[in-house]
Amino acid sequence: MAHEEDAAAAEVLLALAVDRSYSYSIPQRMSISPGDFVEVPLGTRMANGAVWEISTSPSGGGNLKSIATRHDLPALSSNLRNFIDWVARWTLSPRGMVLRMAAGVPLNAGPEPAKFGVRASGKPPSKTTPARARILAAATAGTAFSKAALAEAASCSAAAIDSLIGEGVLEPIALMPGPLALPCDPGFRRPLLEPVQESAAFNLAERVRARSFSVSLLEGVTGSGKTEVYFEAAAAALSAGRQSLILMPEIALTAQFLDRFAARFGSRPGEWHSGVSIRRRARLWSAVANGDVKAVVGARSALFLPFRELGLLVVDEEHEAAYKQEDGVSYHARDMAVVRGQIEKCAVVLVSATPSIESRVNAAQGRYHHIQLFSRFRAKALPAISAIDLRRAGPPRGRWIAPELAAAVSKTLAQGEQALLFLNRRGYAPLTLCRACGHRFNCPNCSAWLVEHRFRQALMCHHCGHAEHKPGICPSCEASDSLAACGPGIERLTEEAETLFRGAKILALSSDLPGSAECLHTEIEAIERGGCDIIVGTQLAAKGHNFPHLSLVGVIDADVGLTSGDPRAAERTFQLLQQVAGRAGRFETAGRALIQTWQPGHPVIRALLSGDSERFYEEETRQRRRAGLPPFGRLAAIIVSAKDNAAAQSHARALLKAAYELPPSDAWRLAPAGSLAKESELSLLGPAEAPIAVIRGRHRYRLLARAPRSADLQAFLRAWLKAGPKERGSVRVGIDIDPQSFL
Repeated sequence: MAHEEDAAAAEVLLALAVDRSYSYSIPQRMSISPGDFVEVPLGTRMANGAVWEISTSPSGGGNLKSIATRHDLPALSSNLRNFIDWVARWTLSPRGMVLRMAAGVPLNAGPEPAKFGVRASGKPPSKTTPARARILAAATAGTAFSKAALAEAASCSAAAIDSLIGEGVLEPIALMPGPLALPCDPGFRRPLLEPVQESAAFNLAERVRARSFSVSLLEGVTGSGKTEVYFEAAAAALSAGRQSLILMPEIALTAQFLDRFAARFGSRPGEWHSGVSIRRRARLWSAVANGDVKAVVGARSALFLPFRELGLLVVDEEHEAAYKQEDGVSYHARDMAVVRGQIEKCAVVLVSATPSIESRVNAAQGRYHHIQLFSRFRAKALPAISAIDLRRAGPPRGRWIAPELAAAVSKTLAQGEQALLFLNRRGYAPLTLCRACGHRFNCPNCSAWLVEHRFRQALMCHHCGHAEHKPGICPSCEASDSLAACGPGIERLTEEAETLFRGAKILALSSDLPGSAECLHTEIEAIERGGCDIIVGTQLAAKGHNFPHLSLVGVIDADVGLTSGDPRAAERTFQLLQQVAGRAGRFETAGRALIQTWQPGHPVIRALLSGDSERFYEEETRQRRRAGLPPFGRLAAIIVSAKDNAAAQSHARALLKAAYELPPSDAWRLAPAGSLAKESELSLLGPAEAPIAVIRGRHRYRLLARAPRSADLQAFLRAWLKAGPKERGSVRVGIDIDPQSFL
């Protein structure tokens, strides 16, 4: 800590889009240490930040502004500050933006409003009624109740309680907030594991007990008990008094997972995602920093929580694209989890039934420990997968469920079992057009069609959120009754299922259907109980759920992800279809999956039908190696955008020109323009108009830098951006290291 008389200053990193820290003097009688959160003057306003270090030779000499306030928040540890710096360097993001990800919640939550309850004061009432007698019997002296809880306990109205408050028989009292998470007991209900699971669990627990950095890839077929295995690693961390973080790709997965965690450890972990109120997250942030909460389950942003002593970091469904953040600071939570584990010296476990090729290659090269579970728990059979060739046995015109699949669903329902119809397309139809003039409904802000959402009676853009009412006539030719929905979405598929399977209870499961996260939790619980016959779902239904009564999965369009120019298209389609097929037959019923496809000979479909995932991974890995794509090479996308198309295109071309004018460097070597890059050289592609050329009114051009692993890609990008044209007007340049989307 330091004071003004020490002639020291605080180097404060502001939670803004800035990359450098600023020097501030430390007022007398204010104790300041690295990691403390402070409020400081910045121009004519005040700004929040964190003290990064104490400096004895501050910039600005002796003419420094003073720190105004030190916030009453736990300080950031040196480990977390190092992690923030590392993420900023890797992603080429301003350090202040990464700090805002790590501390924006506690800095912006504001004070939690006081909550008041009542308790018996000991004063007798002026008169006694049955309702008053019940209230006083429930309100034991010294115990505080909320008014609602007391009214429920006494089976009376709030007015009866108010009358006793007015007489002083009950007195108001401030209620302390309830605990965020109760203590977890590592020995509460240890499951009976099979020998293979026991061995895997022991392996992971030993790595936790070693208190050193390690990365393990836990790969197991769907239903093999991967969650139960890594729970034992969490138990080892709890037994050692250390903290655990379990990352999940979707909010929808957390509710079911929390119940499973509580069944194993006796109480739920802390919960961190956007569905939790900001004030509750702020309390959890502080509790994690103080070490009061030992286990947290959360979305990717939980990776930046200020753990006091992290012992285990689990990335469940590590292959999921949802772990990549595209906006603001562009980072991949799986990769940054490995970095956080290295800084914290803790065990990292990557978990998946269909691991990413990056993780598989790291395991094959010995960077990660590879733990495999080849069979389902209790030797349950994997679902039998077969294809329906839509070229020969497709559905009738205007329908999307082939006769063979419809018959299989009917048979499944007759046996009292559930069926899942899977289509990874939200809404009712992806395109609405006029049959009279051909007019298509496009987004006014993006170069994309508007998707019809019939449940909401709206046409919506899935890129910018624009929504408009679907008109009754064509806005171009004014023809009536001419608007046609083209193609199926989940809502249209639900409509068809209702027609084909009359009397069946059908539930649509999608992230954008009306309702909250709590509503989604209720729907998932209903499926688990057998409260519906048919689930019609998007990829939300493919991830991590255990549906005991589900025996049939029908994939409506297996080819939907295979037609993009994404180099990971085949891998992602294989992962998604393998995962959704794996929802079937996980308990007592045998499982079956029918895949409707126009390309039954495609390598992805052949791999699914044969069950030979190793062959698929080997071929995809071979193609990646041959093309120098990740993990054998590195990619960075440079996205130039502007409100004006010419400005974006001009800036992108000038940026490319600047790259070829850079002086040589020992850290990287750029292949000459127009030549074929050697293995040791970087190459540039573009600029080209992005596949989705306009998003939110901004025209977009993309460049792609491809580099060998030996090159310092970040050093090249920094030098390139420094030498290139400066952003002017509406022009903005974004960097995406290891892009997952090429749209």
